[in-house]
Amino acid sequence: MTPWQPLTDAAQLTDIVRESYEQPVLIFKHSTTCSISAMAKGKVERQWADAGLDDAKIYYLDLLRFRPISQEIAQKFSIQHESPQLLLIRNGECSYDASHTGIKLSDVKSALSA
Repeated sequence: MTPWQPLTDAAQLTDIVRESYEQPVLIFKHSTTCSISAMAKGKVERQWADAGLDDAKIYYLDLLRFRPISQEIAQKFSIQHESPQLLLIRNGECSYDASHTGIKLSDVKSALSA
């Protein structure tokens, strides 16, 4: 089971940056009305147990309910907004991002090993 942490307040981004110095932090941006986003979310949930990312914290952002937070994420981490999108935050910076069918937890694991 994926240990989703809800991302519902832009103030949490300060906490995410702080946490990223202690452990890897993932942000999954999800559009609840998009079938591709639903497919990507399902893939993350199915792969989580075997991904070897137990030391990572993963946040879930509902883009339809919290769109302004997505824009703030794009600005804060200098990335282009996409949906669905998975970001890896380490040491206060986005060190990996993927979207749509490119979202693979094995790539996140590889990025953490690099």
